[in-house]
Order: sequence, then C-alpha cells, then structure tokens
Amino acid sequence: MKELRIIGGGLAGCEAAWQAARQGVRVVLFEMRPGKMTEAHKTPDLAELVCSNSLRSKDPGTGPGLLKEELKKAGSLIMEAAGAAEVPAGSACAVDRSLFSDYIINAIENHPGIQVVREEVTSLPDSMAVIATGPLTSPPLAEALRSLVGEAHLHFYDAIAPIIDAESIDTSKVYLSSRYGKGGDDYVNCPLSSEEYQRFYDALREADTVAARDFEDIKVFEGCMPVEVMAGRGRDTLRFGPLKPVGLPHPETGRIPHAVVQLRPENREKTAYNMVGFQTRLRWPEQKRVFRMIPGLENAEFLRFGSIHRNTYLNSPRHLERDLSLREKNTVYLAGQITGVEGYIESTAMGLIAGINAARRILGKESIPPPRATAHGSLVAHCTEPAPEDFQPSNINFGLLPAGEDIMRIRDKKKRRQRVAEVALKEWAEYIYTITR
Repeated sequence: MKELRIIGGGLAGCEAAWQAARQGVRVVLFEMRPGKMTEAHKTPDLAELVCSNSLRSKDPGTGPGLLKEELKKAGSLIMEAAGAAEVPAGSACAVDRSLFSDYIINAIENHPGIQVVREEVTSLPDSMAVIATGPLTSPPLAEALRSLVGEAHLHFYDAIAPIIDAESIDTSKVYLSSRYGKGGDDYVNCPLSSEEYQRFYDALREADTVAARDFEDIKVFEGCMPVEVMAGRGRDTLRFGPLKPVGLPHPETGRIPHAVVQLRPENREKTAYNMVGFQTRLRWPEQKRVFRMIPGLENAEFLRFGSIHRNTYLNSPRHLERDLSLREKNTVYLAGQITGVEGYIESTAMGLIAGINAARRILGKESIPPPRATAHGSLVAHCTEPAPEDFQPSNINFGLLPAGEDIMRIRDKKKRRQRVAEVALKEWAEYIYTITR
C-alpha cells in the first residue's frame, strides 16, 4: 500500500493523519520531539497546546464557531478531543491541555493505519507528503522549503500569556462572571478602579521587555498582540481590548468597573487560570512585579510566565494551489500555520484539507478543494488568492466568507451572519458527501 508521510505532530499534522487514514491510506507521522525540542514546546506530546487553552467561540454565528461546526461534520479528531477535554469557559471552547493531548495521542497511536516516528525530517520527501511543522519549523527543513520556493519565509512572533495558580488568587477582591452572562460563572474577574488602572498602565509601559535577540523588526500578529505593545497604542487601548469591562457588572453593586482583567480556567479542576489577552514579552521578574499590581493577584504564583517565540509562514498565494499542494513540487502539501492561517482550529482545518487531498491523490482520485462559501474554503481562498505582496496571516472571520446580494440585503447583522452560516454548512455537507463516496 502506498503511504503518506506527514511531518509535524501538532494539531494540523494529527488532523491530516487522521483524515488520510480514514480515506484508507497508510500514514507515517513524523515528530522530532523529544529528540529535538522547539523554543516554545514543553513536552514531547502530540498536539501540545503551547499558547492559550481556548479554541475560541462555540457560537456558529461567529467565524470560529462556524469553522468548528464544519470540522465536527467532517469527523475531526481535534474537535472530538476538544469535546472530551472541554472545561467551562462561557461561550468559548476551552480545554484541559493534558486531557486534550492524551486523547489525541491515544487515537493516533492506536490507529492501525498510522505509524508515529520520533525523528527530525531535514529535507523535503520525494514521496507524497504533508508538511505540518507549524510556526516552529526546524531550520534545516525551513531552509529546504525556502530553497524550493526561491524566497525567504516571512516571520512574525507569537507571544503567550501567563498561567496563575488558582490558590494564589485573593478571592475577596475578584468576582465570578461570564461576559453578558453567557455560560456559567466561568471567568474570574479582577476589577480595577480608574486609579488602579492608571498605576497599572504606567508600570506596564515602563516595564522591561525581552531583548530582540537576533532580529530587528518584530512583526506581531494582531490577534496575538503582546499586552505591552497594545498599551503603547494609547492609554485607553487596553480598556477597549482585553481589559474591556462592558458586560461585566459587579454582582454586589451592579456597577461596571473602570477596567477588568479576566482569568480563564486552564483545566477542569480550575486549579490554574490563564490571563486572557495577556500575551507578553516582558521579562519574568517584570511580569511578577507588574501583573501583581492587578487587584486579586497581589500574591499570584505563576505556573507559566508569558514568553515570545518565532513563527514562520509561507507567502502562500505565490506558491500554494487550492488543494494546498505546492506549485513547485505538487507531491508536497502544506498544512497548519505555515500556510498563513493563525489559530488552533484554523491550523486544524488546513490539516484536514491537506490530509484529504493528499490521500485522494495517492488513491488516484481527483483533488477537491472545499467550496468557497464554507469557512474552510474561505481560509483556503485567503491563502491562495490575495496579491502576494499584501499577504498576511489571518484567523477565520466572517469578513473572509462571501455573501451574495440577497444576503447583503439582510439588514440585521446577526440574521445576515446566520444566513451566511446556513449556506456554508449546506455546501460543506455536500462537500463531505462527495469526498466520502
């Protein structure tokens, strides 16, 4: 039986392996950890979540929610694991990192059609392959890919948020609530008065950050903006961003605080909390000093400090076909963040598409890109259609999905998005039927 090589054991690689194996193709999944670790990973586990533990909104009226619905209908392993490892987080889909990874490891390692090989791949395979090495592609493989496409990759840097020990939070100064009451009382809210906010803001602006090391120009993805970089845009920028108090009245007084820092559960036991929106490149002592100025966190114990790590992606519109194969070497497919998508579920979606199409090629079947009207199809279009000189990574959002004149005539934004989602799910169902025949 012909086999498909998949390089990279993150979310995209695991999803690609799962989908290809479901098509009846033998899969060899390569993961270089633990033999060679990356700047951000802490374990050798497949599908380790290195940034937030949130897969974002479950509402199908949002881009992430719609994409999740499509993934579920396609039998996504990642979404199956998310369901099994979910922790309360209001309208967001957050997971227990360990349970999530364990579920995927068990499914992959026990699938009779998938073999996991723990070794680094340093060159592009001559056989059918999916490259799903993510934002931390090893230098030899990145160089091999760069040589093939004839130009350097683009780079930006992802910052990750701190995690706090729940027992170190002063519960007398915080309150439990989800924004606008969506879900249960899943978030810990740290309210700041105007004076407290001003002091915190000034300290954040003056805090010392990690040196730029071997790079001069730090390109930061907007959706993962370090909190200190965001603060540099203006004194009230944080109050309209991650510290937005709207929809979070204090349960005792009914008053809306001047600003609110939200903490999201990291696990089911709620023994650890993630500082929502606090991706950072502050030095660790500075994180202690500045973040302990937040009411309720005066004695916070940090289970993980925020940090910054390299991210690498291809100028995909110049090099990728709509089935995610490389124009320069059409037996090689790309998946995940290296294609120019940003986010866990977006990476998963690209893994699904690459895995399905690479498997179909091996089986002598026609490659079938996802319909443009779907969330998957819109992500593929983003990575294959824009002018190369203007290309930047993107999360899934309704701005990427097409809407005909009939839909645009719907004035109510919620109803308009609902109609876009209905069209997307209908066409996605037809796509899934086609590829499973």
